[in-house]
Amino acid sequence: MRTIKSEEITKTVREMCISANCHLNPDIRKALEDGMATEKSEVSKGVLKNLLLNADIADKKEVPICQDTGMAVFFVEVGKDVFVEGDTITDAINKGVAAGYTDGYLRKSVVADPLDRVNTKDNTPAVIYYDYVDGDKIKLTFAPKGFGSENKGGLKMLNPSDGVEGVINFVIETVRKAGANPCPPMVVGVGIGGTMDKAAVLSKKALTRDINVRNEKPYYAELEKQLLEKVNKLGIGPQGMGGTTTALAVNIEEYPTHIAGLPVAVNINCHATRHSVKTI
Repeated sequence: MRTIKSEEITKTVREMCISANCHLNPDIRKALEDGMATEKSEVSKGVLKNLLLNADIADKKEVPICQDTGMAVFFVEVGKDVFVEGDTITDAINKGVAAGYTDGYLRKSVVADPLDRVNTKDNTPAVIYYDYVDGDKIKLTFAPKGFGSENKGGLKMLNPSDGVEGVINFVIETVRKAGANPCPPMVVGVGIGGTMDKAAVLSKKALTRDINVRNEKPYYAELEKQLLEKVNKLGIGPQGMGGTTTALAVNIEEYPTHIAGLPVAVNINCHATRHSVKTI
């Protein structure tokens, strides 16, 4: 049994909150650069150039890539041979979020109640999903989720008879309706299977996978490629200015489901698709 002090989790989370909001991930940067090379619209090439310039300024000055520094979402893998001393993992994470968003001068966007709308003033609580695994480590995956893109997601309970064409049609229609609102070029997360809630979580988790890593199952890897091609034919383009770079990637996560169902969820991220992974 390995003991980890809760203060170490809090410190790590604080650093993740600041870093993920201020530094563009290498996979996203490369995709934006590749988009500049292939984009057919000169106007949209200029948009992509400005997005990269914005990321460079944020990186050098350690200021947020976007003013919406998101609601803090964590996927946490806890080894069965780990004992956390001090606070619970949940409390340790929330303390880290509060410290990161305060010390990093990140916008605090969380309200304590969805209807009375009073700001918590430290961007807590985080949304946390746990998975218990073998080993003696804790793996933290952080994704600050801005709501310009979050608001454009969708969920549909398809019939099994709708099949893969039903999935494709729903994904494309969701992106088409989103238009320029999620600040494209976007990354599209798709969750297929499980229950209604599981599909939604899968679609969010899909956005934490680097976009240069395809689904490990060849069938779904091919579907990701097919969907990306179809999305980029919509003509929405960078920041809605038209062109061939509407999305940088489509990531799919799947899970077993009931014989009577085919749940599908779509979660969209803006061009920054901020995420960070640390293992303690």
